[in-house]
Amino acid sequence: MALRCFRHLHSLLRCSSLAVVRRLPQPPARCTALLLDGCRHCTHPLLLARPLATKKAKGKGQTQAKVNISAALVEDIINLEETNTDMQAVVEALKEDFNRNLNVRTSQGALDHIIVATKDGKFPLNQLGQISQKSPQLMVVNMTNFPESTAAAMKAIRESGMNLNPEADGTVIRVPVPKVTREHRESLAKLAKQSTNKSKEALRKVRSKSVNQVKKFKSKVSEDTIWLLEKQIQQMADSAAAEMDKLLAAKTKELLG
Repeated sequence: MALRCFRHLHSLLRCSSLAVVRRLPQPPARCTALLLDGCRHCTHPLLLARPLATKKAKGKGQTQAKVNISAALVEDIINLEETNTDMQAVVEALKEDFNRNLNVRTSQGALDHIIVATKDGKFPLNQLGQISQKSPQLMVVNMTNFPESTAAAMKAIRESGMNLNPEADGTVIRVPVPKVTREHRESLAKLAKQSTNKSKEALRKVRSKSVNQVKKFKSKVSEDTIWLLEKQIQQMADSAAAEMDKLLAAKTKELLG
């Protein structure tokens, strides 16, 4: 009896395998190739079916399917390289803000790019006055060339977020450098968090702009193509946000010691 059952096992397995193969997604008649994985039935890349890029499952060791779309194949819909450049520009702006304005030790160069609002427009402080450091505890800004902007320069320094209290002596602004206290460090750490949140908001605007651009082509391309592009844009945004989080963690560690 066991031998008779064994004879039917091969045919049953073969039928089961054929049934599974028939349910597999077949390559499109004209493979437009959005992803890198090659199609087993032709020499063209195969469009990734949506079920393969499932939402990240909860639990350790389970990662979300990575989408990597060829920019050349969707250049008529959106410029992915430009989108990535815009997102990286937001990251670089945050990095520059950290390096310029959020330092434990206030240096002469930290005042250079403080923006001063005057009646003629907004200008960096170093374009309006001559900045020098007289001692580790004192910086001086000479406003002789633009004396009418002295008050505006003092206001900009006071509101720079660097815990500075300038004092005017005619057209000369004296800027005492405060001692580094725990309170000051914590204040800078809060400013770093605020700057990061603002940068993430700017990042979301870049992502939304790109997604809206893609959605304009809903009537011209397939639903899967739109979905894949949106997912690619989201992955780029997630990567930029993760980079911001790393910058914030490093800056917070530096400030709090």
